[in-house]
Amino acid sequence: MVPAIFGLSGPVLTREERALFRDADPAGYILFARNVVDRAQLRGLTDDLRALHGRDRLLVCIDQEGGRVMRMAPPHWGPYPAQGVFDRLYDLAPISAIAAARANAEALALDLAQAGITLDCLPLLDVRQPGASDVIGDRALGSEPLRVAALGRAVLNGLARGGVTGVVKHIPGHGRASADSHLALPVVSASEADLQTDLAPFRALAGAKAAMTAHVRYSVWDDHAPATLSARVIGDIVRGAIGFDGLLLSDDLDMAALTGPMAERARAAQAAGCDLALNCWARIDDMHAIAAALAPMTATTAARLAAALAETDIAPVDGAARQAALVAKRDALLALAA
Repeated sequence: MVPAIFGLSGPVLTREERALFRDADPAGYILFARNVVDRAQLRGLTDDLRALHGRDRLLVCIDQEGGRVMRMAPPHWGPYPAQGVFDRLYDLAPISAIAAARANAEALALDLAQAGITLDCLPLLDVRQPGASDVIGDRALGSEPLRVAALGRAVLNGLARGGVTGVVKHIPGHGRASADSHLALPVVSASEADLQTDLAPFRALAGAKAAMTAHVRYSVWDDHAPATLSARVIGDIVRGAIGFDGLLLSDDLDMAALTGPMAERARAAQAAGCDLALNCWARIDDMHAIAAALAPMTATTAARLAAALAETDIAPVDGAARQAALVAKRDALLALAA
């Protein structure tokens, strides 16, 4: 199995994708709006991927956060709020905010599980900082580490109740980056002491089954490479100071924060300690190059992958009544801060 996650070009597999995926046997896939038409089509696509590999427990992930980051949208799926609404409710009623975040995540997970999706790239544990890029903004769960951790735990628990594994991001913290890593490499020059604020939510939730790296360079830890490509940051900070031992995904290797040929980016991410190299944009030549460049999956990565998928549930059950109750609970709680 190639330790990579690949994107798909459209709502069905092309002949070239089918041949590549069968031969390379990637660890999993990531879906975007371009892959989504309606409920029947999306479940058919994920069933096709599982049949191609003969694995019921297949890593199929998506960025379904709510607010401005939603790949599955109305009218076929319900609207979900940006995660920042739970931060605002927390100001008034912390216990209600935690309950609302958990209910929202469980309702969202029911949509994903019915679609055959097993991992959601949520929650963000990035601690929002004043003056930072708005790329995080209202996607964040707050600017206070303990609050972010409490709400993040609720999101992870809600997703798990719905049969989906959450992916905490962007480890070790994107909240103080002054640039959008989709467009440029953010450089954070904060001190070791200040960065403890960023690490705190990840440390509190170090038992999460999966995490995604930050394409951010932290000068105090590594003045040459962003976290995704830094053996020091992944080894000393992510695995060491934070204590995270779950499945570590790179953020998208196509982002402009990184430079160089795609195969070199993937090889560097793997060498730094990422378990899986994530490539989102479904360019067939890039995926071939990545598959050829990566070393075979290690036993450690295979065990982490299996653990991340162990409790996912893609059973095609009708959860409409359960989901409606969860959404009603969420909305009643959020109304407290309206």
